[in-house]
Amino acid sequence: MAPTLGNARPLDVAVLVGLQAAGKSTFYRRCLADAYALVSKDLFPRSARNKQQRQMRLVAQALSAGTPVAVDNANPSPDEWQPLIALAHARGATATAYWFPPDVEGSLLRNAVREGGERVPDVGVRATLRRLRRPALTDGFDAVHEVRFDGAGGFRVRMAEHRTEQPGRD
Repeated sequence: MAPTLGNARPLDVAVLVGLQAAGKSTFYRRCLADAYALVSKDLFPRSARNKQQRQMRLVAQALSAGTPVAVDNANPSPDEWQPLIALAHARGATATAYWFPPDVEGSLLRNAVREGGERVPDVGVRATLRRLRRPALTDGFDAVHEVRFDGAGGFRVRMAEHRTEQPGRD
């Protein structure tokens, strides 16, 4: 079980998984920002080198400080998840996936109204779709939540999978 902090929040790495313009950043701001630090490669300068190493260093720093952290990138496949899961578990934290099922047309429409550097070329959204895979407990996550828009400007979160035991971890 992940250690709990003084305010009874468990130490956790929340990995947001979904297409660009799926609502991940809005979900973070509305639902996680009060409890989780944010790490996002989108916040790094475009010219930044070694973005993956920088991301991992920032996640490790947050965990070392006892702060739950959310990783807000597309995170479309195990190639992106596995290092985050391994780091979380190595630091005694849980790893939770927040899965945003693909709505390609909706993502393209939301992306089209973005301005400047926030807008992703449509080909980038479609390329992410080809790599996008639903996260599962078998990937090493301790919980998987499915996140959808609720039709009223908010989100509906449903627990899809949850590990009741943490084998080999205290």
